[in-house]
Amino acid sequence: MSNYLKVTYSKKNRPYTDYPPKLVKFLFDKFSLKPGMKILEPGCGRGEFLKIFKDLGLEAVGLDISNEFEKDFSKDRINLILGDVEDKKGIPFPDNSFDVIYNKSFLEHLSNPDKFLTEAFRILKPGGIIISLVPDWESNYKTYFDDFTHRTPFTMPSLKDILKMTNFSEVEVSKFRQLPIVWKYPLLNYFCAFISPFIPVRVNNKFLRWSRELMLLSSARKILK
Repeated sequence: MSNYLKVTYSKKNRPYTDYPPKLVKFLFDKFSLKPGMKILEPGCGRGEFLKIFKDLGLEAVGLDISNEFEKDFSKDRINLILGDVEDKKGIPFPDNSFDVIYNKSFLEHLSNPDKFLTEAFRILKPGGIIISLVPDWESNYKTYFDDFTHRTPFTMPSLKDILKMTNFSEVEVSKFRQLPIVWKYPLLNYFCAFISPFIPVRVNNKFLRWSRELMLLSSARKILK
């Protein structure tokens, strides 16, 4: 998939926006992250989320199968490791390496996400947290395979179960709209839910699209028993 980022996430097709800083700050506050924590983002792509985590004081490391945006990582002084999380050798980090593992729109691309999560558990420090965002199958099924690299759909029960089956504790999964205004005013979720049945499946307007399409936001911790 060497051309995936070049085609799907090119700067022309997907220009940079102010969304990554808003999302990262929301997650930073929600999960009480602290400066000095070491964070890994597998499937980091362009690194736009990692850059914001770094700006907030975290030690940021990216892992991706492609080096398409390696120059951007070098410019922002973020360590990019090339590797395939589904390689038989596993993730190329020692045990207990990271305080945080963050991934967005990543798990659904894996043929065996349970193998990745087992490795994620291994490389997290005790008490460490994994934060994941994946498309909600129930609200995305009509467009889910517009991206042909999607492999594993997730629902709330399946995402919760896979985290528990890979030994994570304190597992929480919720539906999540990618609209910063509803993070500040949660009651607007009801308005979005009301209009979503009337929104076309492949609408270009992001407010309308993200009113209908939901993500699943999950968090889980490595608690040694």
